[in-house]
Amino acid sequence: MANRQIPDTLLLEERAVHALNAMVGLADEDHGGIPFFNADLNHKPAFMTHGDWDYGSSHGRMVDSMILARHMSGSAYGTEVEQRYRANLLSFFKEDGMSYRERNPVKDWEANANLIDQRAVLLALTSWFMTTGDVKAKEAADRHVAALKRIAVKEKDVWYYPASEYKETGWPSANAIQLRLAPDPAAFCGRLVMPLLKYYELTGNADAYELSQFFTHLIIHRSGVFNEDGSFNSSLAYRSGHFHTRLGTLDAIARLGYYNRDASMINWVKKCYDWALTWSTSFGWTPGDMHDQAFEHETCSLVDLIATGITLARSGYTQYWGVVERFLRNHLAESQLLDLSWVEETDDKSKDVPGWLSYYKVAQRTRGSFAGYSAPNDFICDHSHGRGHTSDLQICCLGSGTRGLFMGWSNTVTEDNGTISVNLLLSRGSQWLDVNSYLPYEGKVSLDIRQDIPKLQVRIPEWAGYTKVRFTRTLGEETSEGSGTEPSRWLGHCFLQLGPARAGENITITFPLSFRTTTETAMGEQSETSWRGDDVIDISPRGKRKPLYSGRPNQDETPMREGEYHRPDKEYVW
Repeated sequence: MANRQIPDTLLLEERAVHALNAMVGLADEDHGGIPFFNADLNHKPAFMTHGDWDYGSSHGRMVDSMILARHMSGSAYGTEVEQRYRANLLSFFKEDGMSYRERNPVKDWEANANLIDQRAVLLALTSWFMTTGDVKAKEAADRHVAALKRIAVKEKDVWYYPASEYKETGWPSANAIQLRLAPDPAAFCGRLVMPLLKYYELTGNADAYELSQFFTHLIIHRSGVFNEDGSFNSSLAYRSGHFHTRLGTLDAIARLGYYNRDASMINWVKKCYDWALTWSTSFGWTPGDMHDQAFEHETCSLVDLIATGITLARSGYTQYWGVVERFLRNHLAESQLLDLSWVEETDDKSKDVPGWLSYYKVAQRTRGSFAGYSAPNDFICDHSHGRGHTSDLQICCLGSGTRGLFMGWSNTVTEDNGTISVNLLLSRGSQWLDVNSYLPYEGKVSLDIRQDIPKLQVRIPEWAGYTKVRFTRTLGEETSEGSGTEPSRWLGHCFLQLGPARAGENITITFPLSFRTTTETAMGEQSETSWRGDDVIDISPRGKRKPLYSGRPNQDETPMREGEYHRPDKEYVW
């Protein structure tokens, strides 16, 4: 199909192609294709290092996110690297069905089955099987789920893991079980619910569903991770209120509540989610935790916020679609590393430490990554009240960031019992219709209808109001107009009801843009933020190392370009 003119605005599928560049570039050819975990871009020259996360965690996230990126974009770039990641992932399993960290040739850490890793492992196996039907992935996942159930400590109403690492000889200390010295339940049990539930939905694996139920009961009723008012328990035993593990747990439990149609569970998630939003900026920056890592935002946390917001919105709390769109357009998009002109790199390997550290072409290889730790206004975080500058990239955030792109892309247009909903005003193609978004330049969205639709609804941003919303419908020589002033046009205060739509029809919706300034607070520090619709166009004070939100679109005419959207033959839903 020949390219056509489309708005030159944020296109999530293109961002996924950039992410593939980093996922391929981080593979260490001098160390069995195992990807680097960290990168320090502020160093001259920049360098990358390995870590004990290199195994199940990193490989699981890379396999999962490469699958999702390809589904969004249709790109085949780096398939040979992905196949090596898949082979490595399977090689980390031992006879007991658990995924183990390997010994590093330079750093002598202990081989173990870290419980944090198991979530990423099952995530990858689930996406792998969902998209290919590969029996190898299913066999590994079935053994893995059986192992996760077997090693869990089981009480009447809750199951849990008593330590952060499991060994081939069993749990390190039976005494830990008796004294209930279990480490952070959100990190090791709560976040596992998400892939367990999805694997059950795909395969009917009863053990996966049983685990998700008992882990959820543990989190809500017995763990103490979340306080009664929905706030995070900030004690040291609970990783000082670590945001990624808490928000990831909320994402998981929201999905279970949605699947079970459990209103009480959804409301519990909403209470905790609303509390988390009070600690975040309205454009998506979150603390790392509530104490020492408070100023170190992880892209992982932002993606958890996005995913949880989507489930709450699909559960009927439609106001969260606006929250999700702001997060996607702003801190997720800004957290992706596309401009590396400020990074000093070298093609000299003379100072490399094989299996541990490399200075080789770091800028080229990391383009498309997502920030491991960022400030609200700077890609580089070096805050005097935190731990200072630690690292700039983490591969977990690359995997999560790509998954965030997919969650936004796959929920832009959804179908439910014949109703097609345009939930996010982002450009993308689909089997039902194409969305051409002119935001943030103009308050305008154009829909090209690809097949007959019984009922069509489009979300209008809350700042656009309704009295000045206009739409034009054109099919062949027929043109009609309408406005948002008709009460029957609205559902849930945000969805414009357009009724049936026919193949070949074009529907163009316009509304006034909002120009405003907000005062944002991040861990007690304030900044002035200028908005154009849902897009931040400037933050004051600006960052010093690699400023974010500088030079963003601030013109009234939308640039156009030649292009075409990728429309997969089948839509996979996570």
